[in-house]
Amino acid sequence: MSSSSIFRSEQMTLCQLFLQPDTAYASVAELGELAIVQFRDLNPNVNSFQRKFVNELRRCEEMERKIRFLETEIKKEEIPIVDTKENPDAPKPREIIDLEIIIDKLDHDLKQINTNADALRKNFNELTELKFNLAMTQGFFQQVDSTGHGLFDGLDESINDESNRIVSSGMKLGFVSGVITRDRMNAFERMLWRVCRGNVFLKSAEIPQLIEDPTTGEKLHKIVFVVFFQGEQLKTRVQKICEGFRANIYPCPENVNERRELTMGLMTRLEDLNVVINQTEDHRQRILIETSRLIRLWKIKLLKIKSIYFIMNMFNNDIARKCFIAECWIPNLQLDSVRLALRKGSEISGNVQVTTIINEMATEEKPPTYHKLNKFTQGFQNLVDAYGVASYREINPMSFVLITFPFLFAVMFGDAGHGLIVTLFALWMVLKENQLKDKWRNQEVWTIFFGGRYIILLMGIFSIYTGLMYNDVFSKSMNIFGSAWRVKFDDTILLKADSVTLEANPTPYADAPHYVQMYSGNPYAIGLDPIWQISVNKITFTNSIKMKFAIIIGIIQMSFGVFLSLWNHIYFKHYNAIFLEFLPQIIFLASIFFYLIILIFYKWTHYQASQATDAPSLLIHLINMMLMSYPDKDSKNPLSSLTFYNNQRLIQTVLLIIAVLCIPWLLIGKPIYTLIKKKKKANYSQLANETNASNDIELHEQNKGHQEVIIKPTNVKLR
Repeated sequence: MSSSSIFRSEQMTLCQLFLQPDTAYASVAELGELAIVQFRDLNPNVNSFQRKFVNELRRCEEMERKIRFLETEIKKEEIPIVDTKENPDAPKPREIIDLEIIIDKLDHDLKQINTNADALRKNFNELTELKFNLAMTQGFFQQVDSTGHGLFDGLDESINDESNRIVSSGMKLGFVSGVITRDRMNAFERMLWRVCRGNVFLKSAEIPQLIEDPTTGEKLHKIVFVVFFQGEQLKTRVQKICEGFRANIYPCPENVNERRELTMGLMTRLEDLNVVINQTEDHRQRILIETSRLIRLWKIKLLKIKSIYFIMNMFNNDIARKCFIAECWIPNLQLDSVRLALRKGSEISGNVQVTTIINEMATEEKPPTYHKLNKFTQGFQNLVDAYGVASYREINPMSFVLITFPFLFAVMFGDAGHGLIVTLFALWMVLKENQLKDKWRNQEVWTIFFGGRYIILLMGIFSIYTGLMYNDVFSKSMNIFGSAWRVKFDDTILLKADSVTLEANPTPYADAPHYVQMYSGNPYAIGLDPIWQISVNKITFTNSIKMKFAIIIGIIQMSFGVFLSLWNHIYFKHYNAIFLEFLPQIIFLASIFFYLIILIFYKWTHYQASQATDAPSLLIHLINMMLMSYPDKDSKNPLSSLTFYNNQRLIQTVLLIIAVLCIPWLLIGKPIYTLIKKKKKANYSQLANETNASNDIELHEQNKGHQEVIIKPTNVKLR
């Protein structure tokens, strides 16, 4: 990868292609494999439904729909889709027809199998309910005599007295039997009682196993019921109530022999149906397993076919020359590769004599931005593009973000233990990237993590480093090299106070009558001394220094971005932008934020720990600078809010005025320059038009004079 491609986008050339209709498909397929060409739409005003290859795209969409159906059926059966890691070439136009025939046949066969299987399963479920209905209603009846009289003689003793009276009087009762879901049984029984006014008798028994509903296919608890009634009017009411509660009504013969014969025939039919259903399911499984081995290759081929025809719809069809005309942007370094791909496409099409003509065009149009990336830089480039894509040949911040982003994250994160976990997780994704590439690709969160695996790896490594600097491992400090401090106060001092102060300077301690050497003089080897873990003022100290470091790093980061814009202005020769954009920006930063960094270093170098209470508060001083308010030196104001160097008030006032002046300079300067430039251009165009008009008038007068000179001698000759 060249340095120019790292810091700036690739140089692009607008090319015009003249493709023969026979070779256009193969040529576009070869260019698609390169993935370095961006085509322009030469038919922007043509409706997408009126373009040349709209029928081919519709066929592709229809095949996509059928493939989605096949994939859904495969996933429904939990059959794994085979990934062969192959990247097949785009099929030739004649191969597309074969692929379409195969997909259509599979789609038709599978739909027909599903329809037949649903019908068989529905029939099987209905017969199963009928089987339980016959078996359980058998207990509701007595043996029928040979003459058919006394049909309901000797009903179960649970039948009420009213029913016994009706039966004993010789009146014939009718009945309806069926199956209903358990959750509707109570409401069904109440409705029968209210509508029929108690003139029916209901017997029910629950089926001991779950039954698959013939309509919905769900497995439910069901109940077999028999309703006894008298008269056609009650029969009509009972049937309507059964329909309203979606109860399945089944015929039940009155004769015992007929019921027995029906039951035997029913068992035979159930066995036959079970065999047919199993064979149908096995055939369906074989089709789905065979399809699962090829469906991913079909999806890739279909995606390439659709992309090729989508690109070919952008071409201009030159009828006179009998060719397609295309325009595309190509990186300068890849022109030879594009020519080879076009030549290969012609060879695949079998038309070697006539090759595709590529013509480089001169244009003032702004080319697209193209960065040459690899798997390491791709994630960082995606991160940068999420904020905005750089214009053509602008500085690409990716090469700088590659280091600064993980490092700034680590400055914020700063835990070596958690950083180690992050590093191991990212290292696992990097080492196993070939196996994990296509795994869980439908999971959005996993796709984000895997795409940024190298970002996460660097963030983890930098977090380990900053965690060691902060001496923070799982929010605990480690005393690996031994603390530089030793607490040597005696028991009388330690018991007298809740806390003691350790001072590094070689003077007697405030809490001890004489000097005791407690600081070794050599700082901790790496990072923060572990003594701070047990100190009372740890948070105050660490937060203060971390905040100041964050301000310094953040301001440096902003300033670096401004200097990158200077690099762009010089490269594009936009010298006006240097004076109207870069200078006010950098002066504004210097007047406030660079000055703040100077104050931070001044405070660090001019104040000792013993002067901590009198050291200036930088936040208060920055607020005072903005408000131009400076407190007087008296007992009411703390020393931390007073000026702490000579001519501070004058210097801060001048810096504030300069910063304020930079605001209109930055906001108004560029628009005024643009208006002046447009006005000058308009005046120049008007002057050029007037000059051309005067030249035309003079030329017309000269031509008129010549005509007069020619006519006069002619008139003389005629005389």
